[in-house]
Amino acid sequence: MKGLILSGGAGTRLRPITHTNAKQLVPIANKPILFYGIEGLAKSGITEIGIIIGETGDEVREAVGDGSRWGVKVTYIPQHEPLGLAHCVRIARDFLAEDDFVMYLGDNMLQQSLSQLVENFRADRINSSLKCRILLKRVSDPSAFGVAIVNEQGQVVELIEKPEEPPSDLALVGVYFFSSSIHQAVASIEPSVRGEYEITDAIQGLIEQGIEVDFEELQGWWIDTGKKDPLLECNRLVLATIVKKIHASSSVDSTSQLRGKIQIGENSTVSDSVIEGPVVLGDNVIVKGCKIGPNVSIGDHCSLVSSAIDNSVLLKGCVVVQAGCLSSSLLGRSSKVSGTSANSTSSLMLGDDSIVEFR
Repeated sequence: MKGLILSGGAGTRLRPITHTNAKQLVPIANKPILFYGIEGLAKSGITEIGIIIGETGDEVREAVGDGSRWGVKVTYIPQHEPLGLAHCVRIARDFLAEDDFVMYLGDNMLQQSLSQLVENFRADRINSSLKCRILLKRVSDPSAFGVAIVNEQGQVVELIEKPEEPPSDLALVGVYFFSSSIHQAVASIEPSVRGEYEITDAIQGLIEQGIEVDFEELQGWWIDTGKKDPLLECNRLVLATIVKKIHASSSVDSTSQLRGKIQIGENSTVSDSVIEGPVVLGDNVIVKGCKIGPNVSIGDHCSLVSSAIDNSVLLKGCVVVQAGCLSSSLLGRSSKVSGTSANSTSSLMLGDDSIVEFR
């Protein structure tokens, strides 16, 4: 069985961050979103992973490398135009060959173990006619998603893309399990009205051919991290699972207080500050005279002085000095924020190398 991770989207809903960052590499708890998916596939025993890349492909290649750190082999598959999920399967045909595979959207985050879902499909394929499985989640706003209609036997009978009047509350999550039968289906469909080859149309083609398509209902949370607020919510949920870990090379002075689950990387210093977990600090971070947390991820080489930060993600190299309180903020790499009163609160979303000076 192989893995196919889609990492080609431009991430327009996360701009300005994604003007200079691949959206799949924005960190959650200081780890790129894409890495969670690779780790999940690797833990399930999948050793061959194809990654669909687009205009941010060079950045993805540099971050992921050949996959050896996870014990997998990564093959990069360029998609020159964003022509839909079924198009990704088309262009990955040579890589996938006749193997079963799981297709995973690289900016999705799941609470449920991806490796568990993979193992369930593997086991159910052994002694059945199952050819395709989709992952579904009950949602309160199904009109914003692809929606599935299922019968009493647990089989999918129809898929509808973003219906105005949803016939069910079962939304498609961005995880799909396929046998090689999907290749003929994606080769048979035409572009939709939005000009894309829809994977829902291909799966519907399987159903109409009488090929068995079933589903697994996702347990726990599911977040599409393509917008700031869902990304910050995902950061909060993942931070809730961390364990306390402070690297021996880092220092916390006697005037500082650490409360709750906190991780501090290498060569970082905390002085005259209060950190309320869960919080993750990267390597070579300076925190002086600050109140940090809860629910904060701070990347490597950041410097924070005389400020308060909660429910936020700061990417590598940010400088925050006398910035009052930053709340629900997402700061791009090497951003600088300074100059507001101690009792003021701001919520910011900044691209890389931004400078904000309050006066």
